[in-house]
Amino acid sequence: MTTCNHIRTIMKNMQVLKQEFQKAIAKVVKENRTKSITKSADEIGMGKSMWADLENGIKDPQFSTLWRIAEGLGIKPHILVKMIEEELGDDFSFLENN
Repeated sequence: MTTCNHIRTIMKNMQVLKQEFQKAIAKVVKENRTKSITKSADEIGMGKSMWADLENGIKDPQFSTLWRIAEGLGIKPHILVKMIEEELGDDFSFLENN
């Protein structure tokens, strides 16, 4: 495999993993939200459309955003991360060869 093809393969694999990660975040957030999207987003200073994109698996939030989301859901940030980790399963990794 040429270097360019190898890089393309790695990039494609990373995109698939990123989508899997985003879907896990979306599922955990949806399952733990007890208020409307509008109210949840307003409480943490996030736009309603960004929250909706997050719940639809479109957005890949920064850690500071995940922290705010956790607080908005009434969950400790480390618990939210643990829930996402459990949703992904033990074999999930962004690193190649894991």
